[in-house]
Amino acid sequence: MASKFGLAGGIPERRVRPIWDAVDSRQYKAALKLCTGLLAKHPTSPYALALKALTLERMGKPDEALSVCLNAKELLYKDNIFHFDDLTLSTLQIVFQRLDRLDLATSCYEYACTKYPSNLELMMGLFNCYVREYSYVKQQQTAIKMYKTVGEERFLLWAICSIQLQVYFSSGGEKLLALAEALLKKHINSHSLHEPEALALYISILEQQAKYDAALEILSGDLGSLMGREEDKLRLQGRLLAQARNYVAASEIYQKVLESCPDDWESFLHYLGCMLEHDVNLPKPSTGEHNYSSCSVDSTLSIKTCLSEDLVESRLTKALSFVQTLQGNNSSDCVRGPHLANIEIERLRRLNGNPNDSKLIEALVKYFHRFGHLSCSASDVEIYLHMLSSNEITELLDAISGSFDAESVSVNTLGLTITIFKVQELLGTLFTKSTAELQDIAKRLVETFYKNLPLSNELDPQESMYGEELLSMASNILVQLYWRTRSFGYLLEAILVLEFGLTVRKYVWQYKIMLVHLYSYMGVLPLAHKWYLTLEVKNILLESVLHHILPQMLNSPFLQQAADLAKDYLKFMDDHLKESADLTCLAYRHRTYSKVIEFVQFKDRLQNSRQYFSVRSDSMILHLKQKAESLEEVESILENASHGARLVELSKEDNIRHLTFNEDLQARPWWTPTSSVNYLSEPFDESATPESYRAKSCKHKSDEKDGSKLKDAERKSLVPRLVYLSTHGCASFLKDSEPNGSCSDSTVGEMKTLLERYARSIGYSIDDALSIVLGMSSGKKAVKDFAPDIVSWMSFAVFINAWNLSSHESVIPGTDRSSPNSWQIVDNLVKSCIEEQLTDANRMLTSPGNNVPLLVRMITEPMSWHLLAIQSCLRALAPQGKKKKKGGPSDQPNIPQLQAIQSSVRSMIDTLQSVHTWLSDQMKPEEQGLDILLAYVQGTSTEGPGQISRILDASAAVANSEIGGRIGQSLESWSSAGVMRRIVGAEHETLAELKKICDSKLKLLKSESASLSTVLH
Repeated sequence: MASKFGLAGGIPERRVRPIWDAVDSRQYKAALKLCTGLLAKHPTSPYALALKALTLERMGKPDEALSVCLNAKELLYKDNIFHFDDLTLSTLQIVFQRLDRLDLATSCYEYACTKYPSNLELMMGLFNCYVREYSYVKQQQTAIKMYKTVGEERFLLWAICSIQLQVYFSSGGEKLLALAEALLKKHINSHSLHEPEALALYISILEQQAKYDAALEILSGDLGSLMGREEDKLRLQGRLLAQARNYVAASEIYQKVLESCPDDWESFLHYLGCMLEHDVNLPKPSTGEHNYSSCSVDSTLSIKTCLSEDLVESRLTKALSFVQTLQGNNSSDCVRGPHLANIEIERLRRLNGNPNDSKLIEALVKYFHRFGHLSCSASDVEIYLHMLSSNEITELLDAISGSFDAESVSVNTLGLTITIFKVQELLGTLFTKSTAELQDIAKRLVETFYKNLPLSNELDPQESMYGEELLSMASNILVQLYWRTRSFGYLLEAILVLEFGLTVRKYVWQYKIMLVHLYSYMGVLPLAHKWYLTLEVKNILLESVLHHILPQMLNSPFLQQAADLAKDYLKFMDDHLKESADLTCLAYRHRTYSKVIEFVQFKDRLQNSRQYFSVRSDSMILHLKQKAESLEEVESILENASHGARLVELSKEDNIRHLTFNEDLQARPWWTPTSSVNYLSEPFDESATPESYRAKSCKHKSDEKDGSKLKDAERKSLVPRLVYLSTHGCASFLKDSEPNGSCSDSTVGEMKTLLERYARSIGYSIDDALSIVLGMSSGKKAVKDFAPDIVSWMSFAVFINAWNLSSHESVIPGTDRSSPNSWQIVDNLVKSCIEEQLTDANRMLTSPGNNVPLLVRMITEPMSWHLLAIQSCLRALAPQGKKKKKGGPSDQPNIPQLQAIQSSVRSMIDTLQSVHTWLSDQMKPEEQGLDILLAYVQGTSTEGPGQISRILDASAAVANSEIGGRIGQSLESWSSAGVMRRIVGAEHETLAELKKICDSKLKLLKSESASLSTVLH
């Protein structure tokens, strides 16, 4: 190629290098200037044009970049051999990929490979294009062609990987496995294999066909030496033997693994499964679903084996003997596996009917005596703790407590103290304690944290402190006390404890997550948002962590901040999906074939993410809500998003069925197991048991994956299209004189179809939903009965009105099309729903879980859609600047409908003014709000709220003298009053933002009212 002769794309490299340097250093103007000079000397050089296109794309000029790229493509297709090299094509490919035109890059490589069929570089470039397009069949064909050309092993393995991808992602691909096996056999007979990844790929092909004996034979032969570590080879052998149901040989293999790696817990489970001859295949979930240990407890409390009880006992005794040998050979405190294995065996013996139940509690006590100081010790044995009776739990806690001096200050003592509290927290025993006992425990936790602060004084600020968990547990207890007593002071103290901890060390993410949810529950979203931002969530964490804040922000008046969160998430997802194939190309290049499959599966999972699907709708709706006072801007937004048609397409049942759930719910606080559930909004059930709450949380998490959330996501995806059809349909109904005054049948038909889907997503047929709307509007049905989805019902009524206006005949029973009743239905429903919220509303500052988020949604969603419909109607009255034809019909407006619109506008004005008045009453002076909050936590009684607050303030006051160092200095700034002042400020900011939204809508409505008055009079 040209580059081999000191040329780059047919141009001397010394002229090209400065352009690349300028692009790499982001000096794009300088790079463009150099490109212009280069093109002056080489005007027909495709490479020079490709460099210019690259520079233009980086400068944010995609249209110009595409035009230049197309010019370069035309030059490439000319019969000029000297300029046709891979460097030019790869540069064009970079630009085409960033412009989302991979098809053009592929066509260039296809043309080049047709012209130079034996050029390996061009074929590799074409293969990479197919990788980026996820064209697995073409990948396979190109790789086979390269293999036949040069006979290299890597190209055959590329083809095998492409076959595996067809098996995973195409129907009927399983038939290709035999072809892959035959290709590998033929290559092995003539060339053998030379890479560990090649052997793993071969074994995988055989395993997928259930040819376990053949795979074992390969592994035991000469090719088995390719495995780098003997333990990896043994694990693979053990798995294959178990799948072939040769349990005896498999257990012997796993024994060897455990002798070499005694802390390999997964291998121990395989070993134990082989000993009991039950399903030991524990594949790593390819779906990436988050597993919740506490929710999987019940499913693990059984033995799935066909062996008799006596034989099970015999084999468990043998396994226990082996485990005890491992314990004797590994005395290090770092190796926990054999000791956990002892507990697992005793669990199985108990399940098998062994009468000697005391062995399990003995094994647990021994484990805690040895490893109880470790922070992971309680979670290690969580599933075993749930098997214990109440007497055994008491015995266990007493045994741990008696094993150390709780008054001493040391890392091990602190660790054991935390373990005791963690065990109680995991078992839910705190639910059974009295209010006084819980207060005492919370006090001890805070005092223990402060007492042990000197242990962390020498640590780096970014290192985890000793005893961080104590404040999390104290805050959890205080939240529980609030739930029980409804004493607001406990909730404030739960916040103060966490804020105190972050004053000591500002990097504790657990504290921040809890504060995000506590502040969200209180309705002070600015503080929740602030703490979320300090988490600095980036990249793939956005997919699993965003659920902590986005649902609350979507229901808040902070539309811009919510839009920014959605924008950052969508940018990461779009960029990752656009560039994820580059990782697959790298995996091919570096011959890590297992990663090829992994990267493609990961991309497929993200592409089908339920949150990704939902946030795309949320982002569009947020933009519509922000611009609802300007019909022209809304139309522009909709036009740029295919008028909502793309979202409707994505929401079809076939697509929704394959959506994946990637949120990590494990990090959520106990009182809000999912984004749609908050126990604090429910009354405390004195009769409930810890087991019932655990089961309830597990059910909520399960429902979050495939329950009403999917219906909510589907419903939201319909809204932008319905808004478009509503504004489009309302524009023509006012002019009776026009022969086509109503919308086209296709528009009306589409609107009906979407409204039927919308009604089904709420759980009703369209006729039943219409009947319910009429009932709520007339007062015959109580709004409270439909409270969970009341905003959706209000939006449904707005869209029904628009459908009625667009249709040739009335869609509302008992009315005709000329009747203004559909406007009155919306007016009455909106007014009654909002009035009910204002009637039930208490002071936001002292009423956590208040209905302000619901009020926000009512104003920013159904009222916004209704306002857009009104704007569309009134715009139709504006002069169009065209002269009517002579003798044409006069263009007189429909007076009854105009009067109905005017009545609707006045109703909305009245409703918004009542909200405005309520907001003004809520916005008290800051000092007054501060006094109210401080009164909750400044009591002097030995019972009730105030004790923790006093401990925190007293500790901070003497911290500099008692603790000193960095921690003492950080606590100098602590002030409970300062935290309360921030809460009051955040409440005022929230109310002011909602008031601003109301003012904006009122301004437009008053202007429209004046215009209507002019037309009517």
